[in-house]
Amino acid sequence: MALFEIVPNLSEGRDAATIDAAVGAVEGTGARLLHRDSDAVHHRSVLTIAGDAAQVLEASLALAAIARDRIDLRAHQGVHPRIGALDVLPFVPLADATLQDAAQLAHRAGAAIWERYRIPSFYYGAAARREERSQLSEIRAHAAWPPDEGELPRHRTAGAVAIGARNILIAFNVELATDDLAVAREIAGMVRERGGGLRSLRALAFPRGPGRTQVSLNVTDYAATPLYRIVELIRLLAGRRGIELLGSELVGCLPWAAVEAAAAYYLGVSNL
Repeated sequence: MALFEIVPNLSEGRDAATIDAAVGAVEGTGARLLHRDSDAVHHRSVLTIAGDAAQVLEASLALAAIARDRIDLRAHQGVHPRIGALDVLPFVPLADATLQDAAQLAHRAGAAIWERYRIPSFYYGAAARREERSQLSEIRAHAAWPPDEGELPRHRTAGAVAIGARNILIAFNVELATDDLAVAREIAGMVRERGGGLRSLRALAFPRGPGRTQVSLNVTDYAATPLYRIVELIRLLAGRRGIELLGSELVGCLPWAAVEAAAAYYLGVSNL
């Protein structure tokens, strides 16, 4: 039986009742909730969910309903960029599933979300129908683009959904002991792949409060770019500017192989 993961990002990180409602809606579909993470500053919650094709599709629709009914994007204030109440919905192939299978599921989800809730969608990653929309960052940057699914540019309160297909991604953040956001953005620009930094790495910078900023990272190929290499490069670049690292934060789940690689490096052993 083919298994999939979805990692929906909801534009709600403060209202526990709404987040609990989202979790309850997922569990009612038979899909398995693996992890939940909420952040008040980003005003965002990330759920990690696994199941067969029917289960993750139903979980996606259930979350779209919760987002439409309980999140009003017009009143949303958070540091993370967003286009919708259910902002991002990636489909990830797991056991006996391919990336093409995940892309087909993404398209089914987008069509069903439009049909049921009149929320338009953009397709990215392996689900993209246009090359220029393969990167999520490009979809966010071009607010005037018409959606791939749906006849309206945006739902009045729920906005639009970015629905993708991709392989396993690791999301984690490194916090810097500075409130200078320009410096954090400079470091993020140096480490990300598009800035000439590490392969497969995407990075942004956000404020976190007095004396703290965050380099927010997505690692799309953890074998090519292990986590310890990212942390140590940020430590080096921050140290050159007289800034210490305060720690790091994992958002969601990660493969055990990535944990082993980091542990082996920091323990100084060749293997575990």
